[in-house]
Amino acid sequence: MLLTKDKKAEIILVIVSLLAAAGWLFSREALFAMTPFFFMGSRFLLAAAIVAAMDLKGLTALTATHIRRALVTGTVLGLQILLWVLALYHAENMGIGAFLMSLGFLFTPVLGALLFKVSTHGHTWVAIGVATLGLGFLSLNQGFDLGYSDTLFLLAALVYALYLNLNSRYAAMIPAIPLTGLQLAAAGVVTLTASLLTEPAPTMGVVSVLGWFAASVLIATSLRFFLLVVAQATAPVAHGAVIMTLEPVWTALLGIIWFGERMNWMQFLGCVLIFGALVVNAVGNSLRLRRQLVILAQG
Repeated sequence: MLLTKDKKAEIILVIVSLLAAAGWLFSREALFAMTPFFFMGSRFLLAAAIVAAMDLKGLTALTATHIRRALVTGTVLGLQILLWVLALYHAENMGIGAFLMSLGFLFTPVLGALLFKVSTHGHTWVAIGVATLGLGFLSLNQGFDLGYSDTLFLLAALVYALYLNLNSRYAAMIPAIPLTGLQLAAAGVVTLTASLLTEPAPTMGVVSVLGWFAASVLIATSLRFFLLVVAQATAPVAHGAVIMTLEPVWTALLGIIWFGERMNWMQFLGCVLIFGALVVNAVGNSLRLRRQLVILAQG
């Protein structure tokens, strides 16, 4: 049976979510021998070069305003990456970290309402309530307090929500490939500068993890971005949002299989509640989008 374009795109999005989860594994392995900021700075600058090479003509066609907006949003992305990689470096359980990071998608409409007066829909508040309950179970495990890495993951999720808001407003009209290339470059400069200012020079130990570093650049960043662009060209936006909620699930499973990580029942319940919140929010957005399309069709 031949697959429709939508089905093919949805399968690709599942692969994208798997590659995103694999990126956590690649990064954690690389961090055993590379300092956090140097790793991310090098990774993103190389990925920026690869992505930009996909559309050099589009890159040279950008206006000064486009370039400025791409670099500003890329700088915010760089700040988020600093927090994320520092959290991953200190994390004991990357699966829990992935669920905490996924809260950025719930923070996004809240920040949009606070900063840009964008209306927040009822299903989002329901999702936030469920996610807060899940976060409560995770913090109870720490004695009514989140650990250092968990706090960094939450801060990273908050900054990522800011990036998504700025990106949707200031960079929405810029072609995807040139935009991503510039944003990755800006993020790479931010993180590499942080490395030069705060970290010791790399040692020969870096050679031992070059394979993981290459996988991070080529698979978890460049290939993942390329497949995402291909899928988004045909997949319904709302379907993609639901599928991408699988990333923290895959990450947790990889942590269990590869690193032997475990969760107690409170941590597991907290992650289940956060995942449920993501699904509620994604499905709510899907239904809202369908209603809007029906109204437009009828009009």
